[in-house]
Amino acid sequence: MISDFKNKTAVLTGAGSGFGLECARIGAKLGMNLVLADVQQDALDKTVAEMQAAGAPVLAMRVDVSKADPMQALADAAFARFGAPHFVFNNAGVGAGGLIWENSLQDWEWVLGVNVMGVVHGVRLFTPMMLAAAKADPAYQGHIVNTASMAGLLNAPNMGIYGVSKHAVVSLSETLYQDLALVTDQISASVLCPFFVPTGISQSHRNRPEELKVPGAKPTQSQLIGQAMSDKAVGSGKVTAAEVAQMVFNAIAANQFYIYSHPKAIGSVQTRMEDVLQARNPTDPFAHKPELGVELRKALRT
Repeated sequence: MISDFKNKTAVLTGAGSGFGLECARIGAKLGMNLVLADVQQDALDKTVAEMQAAGAPVLAMRVDVSKADPMQALADAAFARFGAPHFVFNNAGVGAGGLIWENSLQDWEWVLGVNVMGVVHGVRLFTPMMLAAAKADPAYQGHIVNTASMAGLLNAPNMGIYGVSKHAVVSLSETLYQDLALVTDQISASVLCPFFVPTGISQSHRNRPEELKVPGAKPTQSQLIGQAMSDKAVGSGKVTAAEVAQMVFNAIAANQFYIYSHPKAIGSVQTRMEDVLQARNPTDPFAHKPELGVELRKALRT
């Protein structure tokens, strides 16, 4: 856990919007050095201008987190400028929905590339740096936070590709926590599992690389429905990205592993766990709102 953030360094991916931007704002207020990465140049530029105006030392790079070389370049530049970071927020993420067999190979490559490999690269590149810093300085404290989702603890229908990616991040983060505990007391990890929060994730297709688009492909009925449901749920979220960012900093200070934006949603996770423990078939996800299930089935069967 980190008890004092002043003059410490934070690496934030997905820093151009949502949780990444809000964590950068808090980091700037706390006097941190900021390493900011995003795939969307104009959004990144805006964040950089705001953080510099707030007086924060900033290193910014346009990075596609799914790619090893740009992430290596980010890690090298961050180390050259500020040394080993203290807080690494592997946060960049994209969303996609639809029935799971309707996702194209390009859909899988895009979503797993950003959501899973982006976190993998962050962990792979920054953890050894942080461990070396801890070894050299008994006072060094570090923390890695990976952004998963409540979708990493549940399996909602019609958004399977996203769920698969976020389950992987939960698993990776739990293992990272255990692995770090084997070798050091100075560095720990957390996993952020937000529910529906207005962040811009439902419009992440704006940053999809050309080579991972299917020429002339039209969204399927289930994908259109998934997009509309996602827009509605994310857009109507009552918890803000700024509130979630504060939860992240509180969790780092308290060395709390699971970070939930909507603790009430845990009821659904408990139901899923009971399904697993009792080896019963998965519970109807619409049991609490049957009209939603009726509507979705009807739309998909017409």
